[in-house]
Amino acid sequence: MTNSNSAGIPDQRFWETKKLAEMTQEEWESVCDGCGKCCLHKLQDEDDDFVYYTSVACRLLDCKTCQCMDYPNRTKHVPDCVQLSKENVETLGWMPSTCAYRLLAEGKSLPDWHPLVTGNPQSTFLAGMSVSGMVIPEDDAHPDLTRYIVKWPA
Repeated sequence: MTNSNSAGIPDQRFWETKKLAEMTQEEWESVCDGCGKCCLHKLQDEDDDFVYYTSVACRLLDCKTCQCMDYPNRTKHVPDCVQLSKENVETLGWMPSTCAYRLLAEGKSLPDWHPLVTGNPQSTFLAGMSVSGMVIPEDDAHPDLTRYIVKWPA
C-alpha cells in the first residue's frame, strides 16, 4: 500500500510515521489485520473485569474469511457492535493483544505477519493469527458461552 503525503512523496510505511489520529480513512481501515478476534463474543468476569474470548462469532462474521458480511451497515444489524474509531481506540481494553490498532495506540510496532508489513493480504491467516475456520456463528452456539472460552495465540 502506498499513500502520498502533502509533498506528493509516497508514505510506504505510514503506520510508523503517523499516529492513529492522523491517518486517512483509507490508512485507518488498512491497519486492520483481518484476524476476526474483535468480532467474537467475549465474557467479562464480574469480580476482576478479566475478559475471556470465546470461539463464538458475531452473526455477521464470515467464519472462513474473517470479514464482516455487511461492514458498512453492521451497527444497524448488531446494535451493540462497537465501532472502533480514532476516538475510542485507546479505551477498548478488550481488544486482542495482537490487534494492530491496539499495538499502534500503545506505541508498539506491527507484527512481522501483518499484511501491511508483508504486502500479502493472507499473511494473518498464514501466520495462524486469524480465527478463520476455528469459530462458529452465534446461531449455532449453545446459550452457555462459557463452553466456548478459548485462549487465542498471541
